[in-house]
Amino acid sequence: MWSAPRHGRASSGWIRLEGAVVRKPSTDRAKPMQPLPAEQTQARRFGKARSARSTAVLEDYVELISDLLGTTGEARPTDIARRLGVSHPTAIDTIARLKREDLVTARPYRGVFLTEKGEALAKRVRTRHRLVVDVLLALGVPQEAAEADAEGIEHHVSDVTLKAFAEFLRHAKDRRKA
Repeated sequence: MWSAPRHGRASSGWIRLEGAVVRKPSTDRAKPMQPLPAEQTQARRFGKARSARSTAVLEDYVELISDLLGTTGEARPTDIARRLGVSHPTAIDTIARLKREDLVTARPYRGVFLTEKGEALAKRVRTRHRLVVDVLLALGVPQEAAEADAEGIEHHVSDVTLKAFAEFLRHAKDRRKA
């Protein structure tokens, strides 16, 4: 049950609710709230976000494995774990998942290698990463921040948004020429 503030003080937005003091729901919002989307639409959006988080891990591993193979010639689980900041068992479990997804093969005492499917994914991830970084740089974000932020953004951007990013960069380049 709602009750008025005690001791004659002006209401500060706090009320007593059955013995507990809680914040009174605001009735004077500066901006009206947007209506909720349809349940199916909202569920689809949340499902997409959950899926992107799950896929992001695999994409990060594939991208790193590709980078390690390209620079050092090998991608050992120990190196993968250290560079991703995860434990060795976590890296081993994720590599097993990559194998099940046919993205990598692993040879005893030789490390991890990308399959054709893994190489194709690594190329797509790297291209998407570069595009996101370039957009952030075009917006004036410093290089270090753009690289760090792109790691989070790149996994949650739809193909439609990527096309818009590419178009934005093309127009920005055209404006610089003019």
